[in-house]
Amino acid sequence: MGADTRLERAKELYEQAVFGGDRDAPARAERELDEVEADLALARGRILHARFLQAQAEDPRELALFDRAAELYRALGDVRGEAEALFWIGTVHQVIHGDNAAALPLFERSNALAATVEDKMTRSYAVRHLGFVAMSDGRLNDARECLEESVQLRREIGFLPGVAAGLLALAELAAEEGRDDDARAALDEAASVAEGSGAAGILHWIVEARTRLNGRPPG
Repeated sequence: MGADTRLERAKELYEQAVFGGDRDAPARAERELDEVEADLALARGRILHARFLQAQAEDPRELALFDRAAELYRALGDVRGEAEALFWIGTVHQVIHGDNAAALPLFERSNALAATVEDKMTRSYAVRHLGFVAMSDGRLNDARECLEESVQLRREIGFLPGVAAGLLALAELAAEEGRDDDARAALDEAASVAEGSGAAGILHWIVEARTRLNGRPPG
């Protein structure tokens, strides 16, 4: 049900309460509005995160919006929504604040909740960022397993720009491990997927990664 439908439903419930004497209508209307508010908070938070990635300047509203979304989804019993909101809270801690310790349990909880409702998209994000935590801890085997799982989940749902981003991460991990041939192969596949799916932003990152890899001394 879309936001417009929920808002119209809330209006109808108001009329049922005031004119029809339905004493339960206000509570049902509040639920409709909580669903709208949760979706809007999550959407606004994501846009603020996109702006952070462009300008590298934190907007304190971002975390507050994701916290509010998670709170509302939890109260509504919306497991899928809560899983996504928890992922984004973790992302603020990891990407913006550089705090993997705070992010880790949020990614783990997000992944667990998403698994219960078979939300492969959210799982692909949560597992990907668990891989980044493992990478920063020097647990490279764990990182590779997480990143590979993320790519597989994205392949299964046809999320091709996400597949390209995942292959790029695997290429960077391979380069860190000194597996330059594997890194180049992953970059080639990532570039092909990015070009085919119109992911120009990912393609730009792939070009930069290839330049860094080619500029490294041999051996």
